[in-house]
Amino acid sequence: MIQAVRNAFTLPDVRKKILFTLLILAIYRLASHIPVPGVNQEALKGLLTGGSATASIFNILNMLSGGSISRFSVLAMGVYPYITSTIIIQLLMPIIPQLENLYKEGEAGRNKVNQLGYYLTIPLALLQAIGQIRLMTATTGGTAILPDFGFSGPQLLPTLSILITMTAGTMFAIWLGELITQEGVGNGLSIIIFGGIVARLPADIGDMIINQQWASIVAFVLIMAATIAVIVIAQEGQRRIPVQYGKRVRGRKVFGGGSTHIPLRVNTAGMIPLIFAQSFLTFPAIIAQFFAYSSGAVGSIANTVMNMFSGRTSGGPVYWILYFLFVVGFTYFYTDVIVQQQNLPETLQKQGGFIPGIRPGKKTEEYINGVMRRITLVGALFLGLVAILPYIVGLTGLVPEAASFSILSTGLLIVVGVVIDTMRQLEAQLVMRHYEGFLK
Repeated sequence: MIQAVRNAFTLPDVRKKILFTLLILAIYRLASHIPVPGVNQEALKGLLTGGSATASIFNILNMLSGGSISRFSVLAMGVYPYITSTIIIQLLMPIIPQLENLYKEGEAGRNKVNQLGYYLTIPLALLQAIGQIRLMTATTGGTAILPDFGFSGPQLLPTLSILITMTAGTMFAIWLGELITQEGVGNGLSIIIFGGIVARLPADIGDMIINQQWASIVAFVLIMAATIAVIVIAQEGQRRIPVQYGKRVRGRKVFGGGSTHIPLRVNTAGMIPLIFAQSFLTFPAIIAQFFAYSSGAVGSIANTVMNMFSGRTSGGPVYWILYFLFVVGFTYFYTDVIVQQQNLPETLQKQGGFIPGIRPGKKTEEYINGVMRRITLVGALFLGLVAILPYIVGLTGLVPEAASFSILSTGLLIVVGVVIDTMRQLEAQLVMRHYEGFLK
């Protein structure tokens, strides 16, 4: 590994890609410290240190954004509106044939679909910015995080400037990610998210050191190491289906033939089911938040719902049981969507390939879907267990709940996935130049 790093830096073009990636990450982290004008920092601090359900949600988002929400910076939304728009387009492809046909037209068609994703990001970013500000204001009991925010009178112009600034910040983050993809190493958007996640890790460990929680530090490191090892094994797990290609004779020459395999991954859906499940389960707490200050039974029920769906270990097991079940269900749903988009049976038939012992066409489709659903059970249970990991860690009492956010399911999956993908790209660069790669 150390020698591979040395080899990477001895090659001028690879070294340039690595340094460019680090430079863009530094620019992103610098921009994340620029706050939106007019932020009431005291009200914002009171929100994040409070014990409400929405405070837990924003603390999780703050961890994933590298602390951007705690400063309410111009990058407070990160690249998540673009991720949402990409997911929406993927889900719409089986429903809208024109969109699916456009995607199948090759690189030009895929570029047009990506362009639609950029266009959809703008209204989604505006809506997310409005919802985020309104929710923060409701959570603080009416104390405005942004006192100048409003859509009437003299507040209109500052409001428009705030929304435009936050939307521009999201598009700026997306542009930085695209620069890394084109000129650097790895997937740019994933590395941008990765940078935000790991930026909070030293602060969490530092808090435990200041409080002299040495047992918690040891437990934290051991749990992190064990979890990362399990995620790597599950993420890299795959079922290989053998494929045989028939030979074609043209004149005196024989073309084709040979055999290969289709690698069906255990976790095809990645982290998307976790995002879907979190979105659904935070909705009851968000709705209840608006009734939390009501008197009588309404306020009592609202507070009970908020505590139940807060995502804290003290809120009871209901949230985490539902979280596990939702993750498993969404894993199956999203995996089916991806498999349908890939259309492996038709692709195999066009290329003259077939699975030994399975007839092409409908039988091949049934066989692949059957295998995919069986291995998806393992992937779904794996994602479900990783999703409820903060709850399990919280029950042990070994690691403080605030620090357990650093081993949040979505964050760890992103970190491990980005590291593996980046190492593979660096390995490919080194192998082309006859060096031993990172993963050897």
